[in-house]
Amino acid sequence: MGLTLQTSARNAACNAVVDLLDAGAGTATMTICEADNTVLSTHNLNNPAFGAATGGAATANTISDATAGATGTAAKCRWYDRDTTLVFEGTVTATSGGGDIELNSTAVSSGVTVSIEGGDGGGTITMPAS
Repeated sequence: MGLTLQTSARNAACNAVVDLLDAGAGTATMTICEADNTVLSTHNLNNPAFGAATGGAATANTISDATAGATGTAAKCRWYDRDTTLVFEGTVTATSGGGDIELNSTAVSSGVTVSIEGGDGGGTITMPAS
């Protein structure tokens, strides 16, 4: 039998994870990468990077647009704190593909602007109840 977390505990756990991005002296970033971690674009995060959790979930604040530095197929997103330490990573899919980050297209071309939309497309971290 497993434990079931109440909403207050889920919020606290979620906030603890996303608040790790705000540690350090530089700027927290999120990269869009190919499956092999080749970086396609690097996006600056706000400080704080995420809003406060409600219902066990926290949504990313505005993520900057970035110019792609490489051409490839987006498959992963990697989130780094302000000291460039990797905190967590997730999936990237096309819109409605169910990824942690959703782009209009996973085909990224060097020199093209990559935009991360707010809400579901901008990343939500959810702490499950069990």
